[in-house]
Amino acid sequence: MGKWLIIGGAILIVVGSVLHFAPWLLSWFGRLPGDIRIETERSKVIIPIVSMLLLSIVLTLLINLLKK
Repeated sequence: MGKWLIIGGAILIVVGSVLHFAPWLLSWFGRLPGDIRIETERSKVIIPIVSMLLLSIVLTLLINLLKK
């Protein structure tokens, strides 16, 4: 359990650093065709369906490669 907490923390540090120092690397998230964006003058709702599917596929492949 401790090993997974350390790995999760390291991933959060990397993602946080990317968001802080290089936000253009993740600017595609929520803007792919198939993602739902509802913007009004008072609110904004983003439902990143395709972005989450793509992220899920990439993470699944990565985890399966690391397991072997």
